[in-house]
Amino acid sequence: MKPQAPAGRPAPGPGLQRGRAGLWTWLGLFALALLWLVPLGTRALITPDEGRYATLSLGMLHSGDWITPRLNGLLYFEKPPLQYWGGALAMAVLGVSDFSARLWSGLAGLLTLGLVGHTASRLWGERTGRIALLTGAGTTWLVLNSHFLSLDAGLCAALTLALCGFLLGQQAQDQGRPRSGWMLAAWAGLALAVLSKGLVGLLIPGAVLVLHSLWRLDFRIWRAMRWGPGLLLFALITVPWFWAVSARNPDFAWFFFVHEHFDRYLKPDHNRSGPVWYFLPFLLLGFLPWTSALPWLARVRRADFAPSFLLLWAGFVLLFFSISSSKLPSYILPMFPALVLLLAPAIERASQRALAWHLGLPALLWLGGGLAWLLAERIAGSDSDPAVAHTLLNGIGLASGLFLSACALAWWLLRRNRRLLAVGVVAISHCACVLIGLQAHNGYGLQKSSAELVRAVPEAFDPAVPVYAVRSYDQTLPFYLRRPVTLVDYRDEFSFGEQHEPERWIASLPEFVARWQAEPRGVAYLEGDTLTELTALGLQARVVLRDDRRVLLAKP
Repeated sequence: MKPQAPAGRPAPGPGLQRGRAGLWTWLGLFALALLWLVPLGTRALITPDEGRYATLSLGMLHSGDWITPRLNGLLYFEKPPLQYWGGALAMAVLGVSDFSARLWSGLAGLLTLGLVGHTASRLWGERTGRIALLTGAGTTWLVLNSHFLSLDAGLCAALTLALCGFLLGQQAQDQGRPRSGWMLAAWAGLALAVLSKGLVGLLIPGAVLVLHSLWRLDFRIWRAMRWGPGLLLFALITVPWFWAVSARNPDFAWFFFVHEHFDRYLKPDHNRSGPVWYFLPFLLLGFLPWTSALPWLARVRRADFAPSFLLLWAGFVLLFFSISSSKLPSYILPMFPALVLLLAPAIERASQRALAWHLGLPALLWLGGGLAWLLAERIAGSDSDPAVAHTLLNGIGLASGLFLSACALAWWLLRRNRRLLAVGVVAISHCACVLIGLQAHNGYGLQKSSAELVRAVPEAFDPAVPVYAVRSYDQTLPFYLRRPVTLVDYRDEFSFGEQHEPERWIASLPEFVARWQAEPRGVAYLEGDTLTELTALGLQARVVLRDDRRVLLAKP
């Protein structure tokens, strides 16, 4: 017998129930966005990547030149400008800060989650879509890379747009809607991926399309590609910048397309080599708390278009970067949205018992974090800076307690068949735990940042006082000074810019000493034994600050 509404109060109709459900959904998304975005500005930027890309954006903002990228005032053509544009725009609107510098990465992560959730909803139903969004929100590597300033979060969002566009465009084709806008969205994703990180934005999707068609002997997706309007849209997005920057800088094309693509991939010149299994630990740890569910993905059937396409996408990204001569942990980030999309239906189908057992691995790992917190005195005592170590261990202890409590609640919910709520509890708590760990690590981050270092020399903020980086360079230094520094006998990634604009740097220590002695004021940043060499050359300066790695000098 159906329960009756209390007298005088009509039972809520289906429309009202859907309205309430929609309201709670939007409130939940708003809370997730706050949890995701607020921590972006609570940590100092660290060297090298965060300082590099923040400085590039700041340089564009200050110069007003949105065509030619400059790092620390020197020509810099290693990557396309989409990340720099996003950072410069955020700084123009919100002011120059750690938050605005990281905002592009944070928004790119949220866009990735939204695309994954929407695509799963369209392919397999609204409930699976919510599971996909929550699963992605709790995935370690997506959380970390969305809160760290690099190119990979933006590239991942653009490639996810292309991936989801392909899947939904093919679905529309199968349903008799060949002119779906989703295939045009895929073309836009390809273009934005190219503007994010170059030709890899075309290579990954193109290779997967070819390999998937050959693997299944199914070429339907090629008929759904909308080649005419798609190529036109791709050209409208990508060609203007490449045309403009090449017209202003004749050597751009060779450096960007040959040196930064083929040489970087084929030659170990960038000191980023590693064994073929280099990325496996980052895959296993980065997919937490869902790592133990990875074997479920082996059940994918080749006959199912979307799952087989997603599996091949993830596998190709892993293989492509594994055989590269240049490896960084974040390179495999674009495979994670595909894995999340694959896992969402598997979580929906899995038994409550299987899900409960699955939580054992992440719970065990976080229990290890709790044990580290209990041994904090012993561990921190062996650290060079016990206070910093204590902060990190306390953060890990707090995160461990939070996640273990969330697991206990999730197990209780699973026993009552509240699968979606259990997944949400695990995902959001794990996201919060990763962010707590990041915040607790800030003490170590400050040791790789100039955020506090530059405060020791107030005169460095005076535009009339020259600042030099001598035989060393901290990528965050120009950002926190809010202006470029003059490089001295330092090349690395600046070789191209220094070759084309030799007047913007000092090539040798004797030249620097002569310049220093002639200036009424000055500040110098250096590392290692460089101070001994400078003293032997007759440099007169006072040491303002010295730590285990860095020295700041000022005119006496």
